[in-house]
Amino acid sequence: MLTCFFEDKGKALLRHVTMTGIAVSGNKILGIKRAKHLLEGDKYALPGGYLGRDENTKEAIKREIKEETGYDCEVKELFRFNDDPNRPHEDRQNVDCAFLINIKDKIGDFDDEVQEVIWFDLDNLPPEEQWAFDHYELVMLFLKYQKQKFPLPVII
Repeated sequence: MLTCFFEDKGKALLRHVTMTGIAVSGNKILGIKRAKHLLEGDKYALPGGYLGRDENTKEAIKREIKEETGYDCEVKELFRFNDDPNRPHEDRQNVDCAFLINIKDKIGDFDDEVQEVIWFDLDNLPPEEQWAFDHYELVMLFLKYQKQKFPLPVII
């Protein structure tokens, strides 16, 4: 949560905005193992992060994918918008925009927020308890979408 002070001296707790990327190649989905020093460290996640000042959501997810995986990417479309204040394992009540993305070239290395970049086999994913936040749930929603398309974005 962010503590914000307004011009009228009012104070409010505001929420962060995050981006998550869903990249699939064949039967594999791009994931990361979070660094040990982070919230939900040592757990698996989809790459993503916070919306920065002076960026839009598409710019943010492209930057985060590059920082966390070393890949360049193309944003296809918004898959899920989640503003549920009760997201699991969240200490900031982040509002999340999950995008379908296409991975392009490997242009660098991953940053210190990541231990490992992994292409998970969609038929052999790690168990739910090994995933950070609600990312396992997001992967399961994507698998349902792959089997039978439904209107996007999903709004939670």
